[in-house]
Amino acid sequence: MAKEKFYITTPIYYPSDKLHIGHSYCTVATDTMARYKRLRGYDVMFLTGTDEHGQKIERIANGQGMTPKEYTDKIVVGIKELWKTLCISYDKFIRTTDDYHIKIVQKIFKQLYDQGDIYKSSYEGWYCTPCESFFTEHQLVDGKCPDCGRDVELLKEESYFFRLSKYQDRIIQYMEENPEFLQPNTRQNEMINNFLKPGLEDLAVSRTSFKWGVPVEFDPGHIVYVWVDALSNYITALGYGTDDDSLFQKYWPADVHVVGKEIVRFHAIIWPAMLMALNLPLPKKIFGHGWLVINGGKMSKSVGNVVDPNVLVNKYGVDAIRYFLLREIAFGQDGNFSNEALIQRINSDLANDLGNLVSRTVGMIEKYFGGTLPAEHAATDFDEELKAVALSTTEKVETAMEKMFFSDALIEIWNLVRRTNKYIDETQPWILCKDESKQAELANALYHVAESIRIISVLIEPFMPNTPEKIRKQFFIENGEATSWDSTKTWGILPVTLKVQKGETLFPRIDMKKELEELEAAIKASQATSIANQQKAAQEQKAEEPETPAEITIDDFCKVQLKVGEVLESKEVEGSKKLLRNVIKIGDEERVIFSGIKDAYAPGALVGKRVVVAYNLKPRKMMGEMSYGMILCAEDGDGKLSILTTDDPTFRSGSDIS
Repeated sequence: MAKEKFYITTPIYYPSDKLHIGHSYCTVATDTMARYKRLRGYDVMFLTGTDEHGQKIERIANGQGMTPKEYTDKIVVGIKELWKTLCISYDKFIRTTDDYHIKIVQKIFKQLYDQGDIYKSSYEGWYCTPCESFFTEHQLVDGKCPDCGRDVELLKEESYFFRLSKYQDRIIQYMEENPEFLQPNTRQNEMINNFLKPGLEDLAVSRTSFKWGVPVEFDPGHIVYVWVDALSNYITALGYGTDDDSLFQKYWPADVHVVGKEIVRFHAIIWPAMLMALNLPLPKKIFGHGWLVINGGKMSKSVGNVVDPNVLVNKYGVDAIRYFLLREIAFGQDGNFSNEALIQRINSDLANDLGNLVSRTVGMIEKYFGGTLPAEHAATDFDEELKAVALSTTEKVETAMEKMFFSDALIEIWNLVRRTNKYIDETQPWILCKDESKQAELANALYHVAESIRIISVLIEPFMPNTPEKIRKQFFIENGEATSWDSTKTWGILPVTLKVQKGETLFPRIDMKKELEELEAAIKASQATSIANQQKAAQEQKAEEPETPAEITIDDFCKVQLKVGEVLESKEVEGSKKLLRNVIKIGDEERVIFSGIKDAYAPGALVGKRVVVAYNLKPRKMMGEMSYGMILCAEDGDGKLSILTTDDPTFRSGSDIS
């Protein structure tokens, strides 16, 4: 019998040099769902990746003296390392700079254009570069971006538009007929009442003011709007539109897109409209989770309140961090991150409850029976209740997980952990061990605890990928029948003559006061490094960006002496990619003038031309030689240079221009 398919995605992340714990939260949750489904026997496709195009990336890369691709190549390495650290078990990692993705995005854009869903016009509106988003006047909050609160800029440019308004009624109808489509329900209500019913405007889906993006194949001056590019990844990753679309046929439609609430609008409105236009099925569910907040504010690199997940994992281990993120916060709601809450969870739930349960169980079996339980067991009065709780837990966990209520699922598992600890207190092995006639009862009690621990080790596996193996090693449980998900619904799988061997402490208890001081220092050091890197990048970018020219008077302009000069010689400059060394005759004088025009003019191409020269420009040293003046050039919208020349024979070498 073929396995049931399950396709789950995270958003593809903007390539930042510092992904914080908030980004990790989304990916850890998605990974947990993927692991759960695999454990249930599903054929899972888990997709994540990076969204690498856009003006923001172009500006940052230019500021660091790199091409955008060089910049994103460097950042993607770090992102993949973080996902490895957090045990993210993705099946495919897509980059929007991948050749196959670019080709299919161009194909999608052309199809929508050919069928009339995309048309050419001009656009004027407010644009937030960090969010790569357009907003209307009424959507701004105090004149700033409603999503991130940053400044926006008024853009006016020729653009292609997607007929988003055409699909407004169909999207409303779909949401009303499919109330589970967008979760939590508050997200769906927000989209309908705040965006859809007030009316959708057609969406500008191309840009001309920068170049870093997917070119519109039939109009190369335009690049595809970054969200059309990014959203398409969910199907391009599966080979949609290629000669081999077997993965697309197998896994689409997606079972769930997991996204942060700040980008729900794109996934719940723009993406469904695009799919409707392409005549493709919509994803079965979009889940918009909340934010991790610190002191009431969203965790954000720009305000310097981010927490580096690497710092936390290095101190407490990946499973502790994953457990905290998924247990502390109800998925779908905002949740507060604090160091105190993290350490409290580790001490209470992990060290005291689970860690202590495993440690004392193994310790008692070693102490009372030399590490191996005897074959003879005798029931106690408390057995049936423990068995009933254990065997009912799996169904409760499944119910919670199908709704992506991770915190609720962990609450149910920890109810079993605590009930097992209570069972130990009820049966009192430390009393039974003193009575020779109670040895079978003692063996039975410790077996029941061990069997409950086996079930617990399976139930926590999607959340904490490393801890189950550490537990099973101490009980000599091999992966197989005893570790399958279905085995949690059967009692008594462990052999009655169970063997154990003491292992490492799963979660050492933490000194709260001392640890808080050390953790605060580590986080502050990480934040300081991040802020310093941002400031450095901002300074480098500012140095690269041309300053807005100051206004001058006519008297200032008259100080500039422009003359006509004839190019006698124009040669390459060794060691320079842009400069040409020109010898210019100005009247009876010959001057050397360096000019960065090699991309536009081959060496020697200017010889004989009469060019306009800034004659009284202060000389400066270039490539070890003095340059006396500047050849004037014009620059078009694509950055192409063209020198200012005159073909009028009355303008001889040395003539003044006024």
